[in-house]
Amino acid sequence: MNSKLINTVRWKFIYAFLLSGILTAVMLYGVAKLCETILATQRYPNYTIPGQMVRWLVNHIGSVPLMIAVGIICFVLFFFLSTRKVMVVLDEITAGIQEVAKGELSHRIEVRTSDEFGVVAASINQMAEQLQRSLQEERSAVAAKNDLITGISHDLRTPLTSILGFLEYVEKDRYQDELEMRYYVSIAYEKSLTLRKLIDDLFEYTRVSGGGLPLCLTPLNLSPFLMQLAEEFTPMLEEAGMTYQIVGAEEPIWIEAAPGELVRAYENLFSNAIRYGAQGKIMEIGLKLENGEAVVRISNYGDPILAQDLPHLFERFYRVDKSRSRDTGGTGLGLAIAKSMIELHQGKIAAYSEHGRTDFVTRFPMIAPPEHDEIKE
Repeated sequence: MNSKLINTVRWKFIYAFLLSGILTAVMLYGVAKLCETILATQRYPNYTIPGQMVRWLVNHIGSVPLMIAVGIICFVLFFFLSTRKVMVVLDEITAGIQEVAKGELSHRIEVRTSDEFGVVAASINQMAEQLQRSLQEERSAVAAKNDLITGISHDLRTPLTSILGFLEYVEKDRYQDELEMRYYVSIAYEKSLTLRKLIDDLFEYTRVSGGGLPLCLTPLNLSPFLMQLAEEFTPMLEEAGMTYQIVGAEEPIWIEAAPGELVRAYENLFSNAIRYGAQGKIMEIGLKLENGEAVVRISNYGDPILAQDLPHLFERFYRVDKSRSRDTGGTGLGLAIAKSMIELHQGKIAAYSEHGRTDFVTRFPMIAPPEHDEIKE
């Protein structure tokens, strides 16, 4: 017979029933023989106390009812003792359920057996673990929402305060001449652009990270795609006194992507490399195939990023010390948007910084070249 079938609660109770019956039969047989021995070795009126008791019970109750009563008592006692371990496990499961019901989600039931009770205990532990994880995720989501609101409030208030302040100067004629008025309006306009960029980035991040962005994936050759995008950044590079260099773009590297959405991710990575790598004078773009993946590396040679900051670079509104100034134009959402967009394409992104060089490395599953080698840009 299947050992898994035998090792069940049903069979354990059957074993307990049979064992209790056998032990009861043995007990009854022993009691009967003992009583026969007592009555056979004693003669009236010289009965001892045990003999008198046996004789009285037989005469007033009867041997058959007496044996039945003793048998029932012995069977119940033996059945209780043989099922004690099973009931202990059941009591532990009951107590565990009560603890979980009270909110003690860290409580775990010890899995003692492999029968149905063991499966129930393991299922309850799994349920408690999932509930605990869900509760933790809910708390993290609430904390993240509060952080998001705090970050938005802080970042919106700064340019808005400047806009209102300079417009107040104009409204109350607190300027000396038209030139000064135009200066105030110009500053308010620049701050308005900063405010609009923050709102656009926030909208983009919410749209991407919320999973509400449908992607129309097509085969995309990364080599010409990144070459064209780098050319579009030439004016910004020249303004920062930088140039770019592409390495490994000779061979076609195909992935599945939505070009219009993916370009947003690399625009943020290019802008970040220019913003913080101007002193290095060059932005490197490296492409290669590695273990069936398309790997893109964007490098700059600006100030290194501290090791404790690297794990947090892709968090929204996170800025390392050197980028806290609003002069850099950073909103703290660019890298978060890039990460979400790349992950929507089933890709991965990581950051490395050492020896005066910072690398942002993205990886995508590579696909075979399409039948018609049409370059998607």
